Amino acid sequence: MRSDTVLAGERAWPAPNPSDEPVAAAVSGLDERQWLTILSSYREPRLVRALIELATTALPFFALWAAVMIGLHYGYRLSLLLTIPAGGFLVRLFMIQHDCGHGSFFRQRHANDWVGRVIGVLTLTPYEYWRRCHAIHHASSAHLERRGIGDLPLLTVQEYVSSSRWRRIAYRLVRNPLVLLGIAPIYLFFVKHRVPIELMDSGKDVWISAMATNLAIAGAFLGAGMTLGFGSILLVHVPIMVIASSIGVWLFYVQHQFEDTWWAGNGEWSFHKGAMRGSSHLDLPAPLRWLTANIGIHHVHHLVSRIPSYRLGEVLRDHPQLRTLGRLTLGEALGCFRFALWDEQQGRLVSFRELRASRRALAIA
Repeated sequence: MRSDTVLAGERAWPAPNPSDEPVAAAVSGLDERQWLTILSSYREPRLVRALIELATTALPFFALWAAVMIGLHYGYRLSLLLTIPAGGFLVRLFMIQHDCGHGSFFRQRHANDWVGRVIGVLTLTPYEYWRRCHAIHHASSAHLERRGIGDLPLLTVQEYVSSSRWRRIAYRLVRNPLVLLGIAPIYLFFVKHRVPIELMDSGKDVWISAMATNLAIAGAFLGAGMTLGFGSILLVHVPIMVIASSIGVWLFYVQHQFEDTWWAGNGEWSFHKGAMRGSSHLDLPAPLRWLTANIGIHHVHHLVSRIPSYRLGEVLRDHPQLRTLGRLTLGEALGCFRFALWDEQQGRLVSFRELRASRRALAIA
């Protein structure tokens, strides 16, 4: 067993090795509907486990948040160092909110909803609005004709080539890692989440959720600011939020934008294939796997979204053949930013450099 053994609930399984590759090929050839039936038995939430997950996430987050606040009196540089682990725990809180949105963290819907709403004040994410967008994402994942809500911008090679010069420039900027991990997360969580324009016709509950979250954020900021100082609150929570949002966007990116992903149009797309073939398995080291609440096991999550995050490890423990399907190591995930366009002829993501090389070769020919 390798030293980077990964925890799966209370037990562990060894990390995959190259000899597992034939298994991955076999799994990808199975009927995804059969996997849906097999994995549905893991959907039952566990109250004690959920409460432990919530406590071991919220308590360290608030402790770190308080430590950053105290650190302001001893030097802001020291406080900034503490915002990194605090941002990691805020990511984990967001993952719990994510579970609540799927109705999988607790058995009772009202428990999921209220925990999700409260966490939404910390993550600056309106619960109902985000849940609706995310449901659209799950229902249309890897569908070329249903892009646009709850996912990242993606153009096909043909769409990019036939676009105007300014649209190509804009697309390249959007896909730039500095924009994706720097500007985009700030815009998404600090601006876009405040006014759910793209879901204007989805019902009043989305708007009520967004406005109620905005009011709750304003109330929390006012109350904390009057006690601790408005400037101090901004110096503490804004850096934590920026770090957490950048990590969250990166995670979402590598879960669907990787070399061996799968996209299809109306004639070939199916929910089950989009779930298992269009989502990756980000095989992180054990501490990072815990901190991200197993969200890296994304192919399983997309197929059966009602499996609680704290039970996803059980799935890979009981069905190790799923470990190699769409597997990405941390190093491989960091290299995914070069993939920018979907090549419908090759059936894979390609980089701008590959597109230039192929067009140059075609011109020479």
